[in-house]
Amino acid sequence: MKIAKFGGSSVATASQIKKVCDIIISDPERRLVVVSAPGKSCDEDTKVTDLLIACANAYLANENVEREINAVFTRYQEIAHGLNLSNGIINEIAKDLHMRLQSNADNPGRLVDALKASGEDNCAKLIAAYLRSIDVDATYIDPKEAGMLLSDEYGNARLLPESYTKLKKLKDKSGIMIFPGFFGYTPDGTLVTFSRGGSDITGSILAAAVDASLYENFTDVDSVFVANPKVVSNPKAIPNVTYREMRELAYAGFTVLHEETLVPVYKAGIPVCIKNTNNPSAPGTLITKQHKAVNSPVTGIACDSGFCSINVRKFLMNREIGFGRKILQILEDEGISYEHSPSGIDDMSIVLKQKQLRAGTEERILKRIQDELDVDDVYIEYDLALIIIVGEGMFHRVGVAATATSAIANAGISLEMINQGSSEISMMFAVKADNSDDSVRAIYQAFFEKH
Repeated sequence: MKIAKFGGSSVATASQIKKVCDIIISDPERRLVVVSAPGKSCDEDTKVTDLLIACANAYLANENVEREINAVFTRYQEIAHGLNLSNGIINEIAKDLHMRLQSNADNPGRLVDALKASGEDNCAKLIAAYLRSIDVDATYIDPKEAGMLLSDEYGNARLLPESYTKLKKLKDKSGIMIFPGFFGYTPDGTLVTFSRGGSDITGSILAAAVDASLYENFTDVDSVFVANPKVVSNPKAIPNVTYREMRELAYAGFTVLHEETLVPVYKAGIPVCIKNTNNPSAPGTLITKQHKAVNSPVTGIACDSGFCSINVRKFLMNREIGFGRKILQILEDEGISYEHSPSGIDDMSIVLKQKQLRAGTEERILKRIQDELDVDDVYIEYDLALIIIVGEGMFHRVGVAATATSAIANAGISLEMINQGSSEISMMFAVKADNSDDSVRAIYQAFFEKH
């Protein structure tokens, strides 16, 4: 059995859904299918999930939500009519949307999750109905009945281990099963969602549960590319990437997969293939435990912006026991997580997402570090971008950092920070956000366009 997951762009319109169904029935091993909510049908369009979030926010603000409800309903209505489905499925979706609003009104987190999840849930029902309309044995699978058990965390739920035993039973079902991604239920029956983009995680969990031979993740690109095609013109495709490499790249800005996707399939040893719904014959990118050696030590170059750095200096910092722990405790007290922490003997930098520094947070953090640790200097540097170069081939390879830093320097860009993990398969460079695209292009040219 293969698990096939189709993203929002793949199910955005009736014509796209027809492509999806052609792909499904072209391979008898594709019997368990995960679908996202409909994405944008054109650049000017809005994703259904965003429409649903807007609806929830309006409702919580005691505003009239008929406009938002109608916008969601119209999208499904257009898709259903394009698939020549009866009004029965349309009426069912309309009833479902109003029911979710009314039954969760007393709990904001529960309301938002229930509405968000309706995007995937109703899309799965539509696709199952269309397959049946063309005489294909297809069934919508309810995640609650199947046993997708998650932790009680609205918008950021995690899988409970006992789910695997329950979900494994799907392997014995006949026909094609359409499973909505992105959400599950707590043991007491409350609907909760993964973080945004979590349909990828659903597919990975199901692949591990049924011991799939392959997890296919269909999107709108032929493969994963070495760098963002919006930044680098015609970047090289990556035919094969390891779990570890893809995990690093997903964390650092490669949006083709949710960064938590690979954990279940990695543990189960199930390969993942990124494929294009619009060009299913393309080989795609295969994610496995190991891959063949390549000429370049670098597999991919990722970049993400919106970071800041808390920079601390104190003479003889290295002699003060517990100094780093005390700083991290201050961040923990503020509910802040960090990404990297490069340091010297008398200085330390803590890199974090700057959106975490809400009004008043910055002042409290700086004052506490100054007062409680008696530092010589502490300040925050905003608007940083992190560039991550990733590659199993970097391990014990001499000169990778020199090549990257020289490329950045030759482009006339000042390097703010550099950090490398102990695994030696990734290296982080911080630059001002305004210089991020030029930095990525310079690094790409250094490693992939040698003359």
